[in-house]
Amino acid sequence: MDEYKLFVQRIGLVGITNILIALSSLILLPILTKGLSITEYGTWVIIMTTIALIPNIANLGLPYTMVRFLSAEKDKNKISEDFYSLASIVFISSFVIFLILYIFSNILSAALFSGDINLTRLVLVIVFVACLNAFLLNFFRTFQQMRLYSIILLLQTYLGIFFVSYLVVKGYGLYIVSIGFLAANVISLVIMMVFIIRDIGLKLPKFGNIKEYLSFGIPTIPANLSSWVVDSSDRYVIGIFLGAAFVGYYSPGYTLGNIVLMILAPFGLLLPTVLPKYYDDNKMDEVKKFIKYSMKYFLLIAIPSAFGLSILSKPILMILTTQSIALNGYLVTPFVAFSVVLYGVYAITGNVLILAKRTRLVGITWIIAAILNLVLNILFVPYLGILGAAFITLIAYLVAFIITLHYSFKIFDFDFDLIFIVKSMVASILMSIAIFMFNPEGILNVIIAMVLGVVIYSIVILTLKAIKWDEFKFIKEMFN
Repeated sequence: MDEYKLFVQRIGLVGITNILIALSSLILLPILTKGLSITEYGTWVIIMTTIALIPNIANLGLPYTMVRFLSAEKDKNKISEDFYSLASIVFISSFVIFLILYIFSNILSAALFSGDINLTRLVLVIVFVACLNAFLLNFFRTFQQMRLYSIILLLQTYLGIFFVSYLVVKGYGLYIVSIGFLAANVISLVIMMVFIIRDIGLKLPKFGNIKEYLSFGIPTIPANLSSWVVDSSDRYVIGIFLGAAFVGYYSPGYTLGNIVLMILAPFGLLLPTVLPKYYDDNKMDEVKKFIKYSMKYFLLIAIPSAFGLSILSKPILMILTTQSIALNGYLVTPFVAFSVVLYGVYAITGNVLILAKRTRLVGITWIIAAILNLVLNILFVPYLGILGAAFITLIAYLVAFIITLHYSFKIFDFDFDLIFIVKSMVASILMSIAIFMFNPEGILNVIIAMVLGVVIYSIVILTLKAIKWDEFKFIKEMFN
């Protein structure tokens, strides 16, 4: 029980962190949408999309490789040697990609950033720093230093919000605002290096196991890149075919629906560090138990969250953004919210494929989903607009969900509680009907609607006995 108690405590810590991260995006949303023009805001979204893209390639799958191979390692010398070997490869790879993109910065500027070459080159510097940050942050995840991980992640996020918000409010343009964002990332980078050096010291890389690590990590690049294509490439397609303004209409509704992702985050971060030691010791019952409860606890909150955000999308966007953005983009939220629910199930069950080292299958799955997403977006976004992009996102995640679930069950069976899912959906539908009839407008009424939704959902869930008494007892014991 000690293992489950520690696991749940860490889920709670990371869960709180990700609630604060999700809130940060909502804090920044009204500042950006009301402080910038719709075209400038759309360009900012494209900048953030670009910053999210490159680490998926430049890091060569090595952050997750570190999690998979070093999380159970106790020898400080080996940890130090392997970490600096991996870090050196990531640095070289990131710098090479930076140089290549810098050479073609004129083309990138014309295609994505309205011809602003200085802004484009600044974005490339931010991308380089973001690649290093993504790798270093996984050090704390690997060794389950979740308190430090959470503090650093929050510091980086809220420093960025502070600098960006201050500069937007002061009326500066995107170039200066982006410098502020870069400053937050550099500060975070320096802080992480200080903690890492204090923990494992400095050591020259020997690259002793790098071949094995690269053979594990590189096959995950197509999956990571394809996952980005499914999640973010629609901004590029919308920007190219419809213009940056429509990216501005699309992104807030997407951001709101994506809040469901914060429920997944603690499971997505912790399961890959917890499961390998049980799987390698052939303790399959423990592996299945972690997957079972992770799935149930995720869906218990994610399903009603998706329903609630779908109903409340329009009034929330009216509060956080402008009337124009709310009216054009509120229908994006339901498609994205339920896409994230599917992605959450994929992410939890997909651990089975990773444990079995079937990373190639993961890559193929996301390549299929990405090609489908990109082709359908190119074909239909010019005619169906941003709603077409949102619907295609749901289709792509559904494909990844089906393929992953099918092959995960082939490796070993685990409990997929369909009866619980049906009960949760019934409770969510009843909750949604009540909120719809309440028809909230304004901050106070939206808050009341949320509280009402939580109460109704909880009552129905308990009435239907979707959660059994022994599961309540199990949770209580884990926290005691």
